[in-house]
Amino acid sequence: MCVPSALAGNTHIIVSPVENMYSGPSDQTDVVSQAIYGSNVTLLSARGEWSRIETEDHYRGWVPSRHLRLIQHGAGYATSGEVVQVESLFANIYREPDITRHKPVLTIPFETRLEVIQTEDAADAKQTGKGSHEGWLYVRLPDKRDEWIQAGDVVADPKPLSIPESIELAKRFLGIPYLWGGSSSFGFDCSGFTQMLVRARGITMPRDADKQAAWSGVIPVDRKNLQPGDLLFFGASPKNITHTGMYIGDGQFIHDTTTGHPVVQISHLDDQPWTKLLVASRRVK
Repeated sequence: MCVPSALAGNTHIIVSPVENMYSGPSDQTDVVSQAIYGSNVTLLSARGEWSRIETEDHYRGWVPSRHLRLIQHGAGYATSGEVVQVESLFANIYREPDITRHKPVLTIPFETRLEVIQTEDAADAKQTGKGSHEGWLYVRLPDKRDEWIQAGDVVADPKPLSIPESIELAKRFLGIPYLWGGSSSFGFDCSGFTQMLVRARGITMPRDADKQAAWSGVIPVDRKNLQPGDLLFFGASPKNITHTGMYIGDGQFIHDTTTGHPVVQISHLDDQPWTKLLVASRRVK
């Protein structure tokens, strides 16, 4: 079907914990990227039960339409008011401020943003027991349900990280499995991982490794002049880049790779195959 002109270009919200973005309107096509829970995306077109969307980093792909919700008012979800961001690698959402009575409503990934409800302003707070609960926050989800999250899983007003802080963040993901097309803490691919680390520094760069190396926001750097935080690009040639990681100092870099054990890991730049495959190094401006 065609998208009504009134809907094309409108903002929608992702309402599944992590949504695969496919190259075509079918889950039998390849995964090109992902969008996480609560992400504001632009609807480009629709075909049958599938919608083609564009994420905030201008990446495009197809997702099942049932996993989107139209924003009818305002600029999008979690763009105003009191907002928190998931700081843990994963966070559970509960229907009440207790982890023992019921299973989680859902589990959401690192970086998910949530709208906070002031419980004293909730009309039914006293009747439903949704008063003040130390260590918990009452949140409105993208699908308009009101649920609970532990305060220790989130942070309000996250500040851009320094390079040393981004390296410490990267190490928190050691052992997280590699996932082709992955862009969340449920599983990254190599460029999704480096994109997240740079985003944590307050900078949005392209999604794919070859486009990251060619991006106007970086400058070339010689291997002998590498500094922690520099991005490394590997492949058969500078025109055929297939892998990326971040230099962390002392001849080491952190990356998400399928080589050996397919997880986020630290490798030595002088080891094979990396020393032979390094074709470009970049420093974020």
